[in-house]
Amino acid sequence: MALHRLTTLTLGVPDPVSVGEYYEDFGLTALGDGRYGTVNGGEQLRLVPADRRRAVALGIACDDADDLDRVGHDLGVLGFASTREEAALTAYDAGTGVEVRVEVAERLVEQAEPGVTLNAPGDVRRRNLRSEAILRDESVLRPRKLGHIVLSSLDEARSRAFFVEGVGFKVSDLTKEGLAFLRCSTDHHNLALREAPLQFVHHTSWELPDVDAVGAAAMAMISKDAERHVWGLGRHYLGSNYFWYLKDPAGNFSEYYSDMDAIVDDAEWEAGLWEGARSFYSWGPPPPEQMRAPEDLAELMMGAHSR
Repeated sequence: MALHRLTTLTLGVPDPVSVGEYYEDFGLTALGDGRYGTVNGGEQLRLVPADRRRAVALGIACDDADDLDRVGHDLGVLGFASTREEAALTAYDAGTGVEVRVEVAERLVEQAEPGVTLNAPGDVRRRNLRSEAILRDESVLRPRKLGHIVLSSLDEARSRAFFVEGVGFKVSDLTKEGLAFLRCSTDHHNLALREAPLQFVHHTSWELPDVDAVGAAAMAMISKDAERHVWGLGRHYLGSNYFWYLKDPAGNFSEYYSDMDAIVDDAEWEAGLWEGARSFYSWGPPPPEQMRAPEDLAELMMGAHSR
């Protein structure tokens, strides 16, 4: 796959300072000037002032200049304009309102991390020892990378064409409720699109080493402010990842996740069309209504229509 990861997401928010403090608590590293980094991905989040919360720009990595030529050509065939630089190409998706920057960048090399030894019936692997899960230090709670982002689009079909037929994402799964799971790496999804009457970020998702880290990180966030909690702990069906959702001061959901499905051979994966509970989650507490319709959606729509 010529595309191989997300690089940097730029979020527009009314108060970058308070939102930045949230993401520092979340485990991102402050790099200055509204920039925040992950353990393995480097700078992956930028916060800029905006009248309302929204995605401004999204960076996607490719291998070389030939990939940029291909993206520019394919976008042009679809009628999307693009601007080419020496090592990058930018284009605008009107459906999501996001400027997409495809850039030549090194592939992310992630080293395997020491896991947690699990005991199971008839398979006792951890003998006379406490679990590593309760002995690890807080460094395990820092996100390793930006895994995916879920965006609303005023025209989901057109946005999907932009990202799939133009930029080069691949379809992993679709739901009858109108959610498209797309990938630009071996992760099950790096981008999900859904139709909505307003452009906004549903959530960003950040990888942790395992489910113990997901639970511990989320509880640390909630212990500082219980209002941050949204939904979790649970396990998704599409992507199979463990999840816990929290909410930043601007209203964007941020997800801790671990154990995402990996699609390393496209020929071995069959995209499905799903409906009902399986399109949302496998197990966990019932999803709150705000997961389907964020609490500030009506307010955001009124503000957008007043301009």
